[in-house]
Amino acid sequence: MSDTVTILGNVASDPLRNTTGRGDAVIRFRLASPHRWLDRSTGAWVDGETNWYDVSAFRQLAENVRSSLHSGDPVIVTGRLKVRKWEANGKSGTSVEIEADAIGHNLRHGASAFVKPHRAQAPDPAERLAPPSDEDAPDPGAAADAWSVPAEDPSEQPTEETTASYAELLPT
Repeated sequence: MSDTVTILGNVASDPLRNTTGRGDAVIRFRLASPHRWLDRSTGAWVDGETNWYDVSAFRQLAENVRSSLHSGDPVIVTGRLKVRKWEANGKSGTSVEIEADAIGHNLRHGASAFVKPHRAQAPDPAERLAPPSDEDAPDPGAAADAWSVPAEDPSEQPTEETTASYAELLPT
């Protein structure tokens, strides 16, 4: 069975990182998905049974989970459901695993700050916003194509104020 599911629950164990035989990152954790409902006659929440899942994530998703999730965090997991029968030491049972395609904090229960992982060294923001240097200017003796370079608009040039406010947005 390999159906796509979306499960809301709580991380029930700290995520454990490992690697596959090919060296890809893999992370695993337990997910508890309790069934709760509001009893309108009493106004109280009623706890039903909890479903338990083994969640696995691979490669970049595994690395992001490792740095983002901890036991107790409310999450939303989307992935492929895999139900397996097992036998070990004279016992048998069924395990339910989700091979995750996406995992995120459930923002119904709190706030989260998103941090995009760094893949390559990005240029310094001050350098990206700085006016072009003389090295970037075309050679005045070369034949110029009027359509190859847009005309400069002085109002679009960064000011000290906009450069400083942009720098405040960057993580330290």
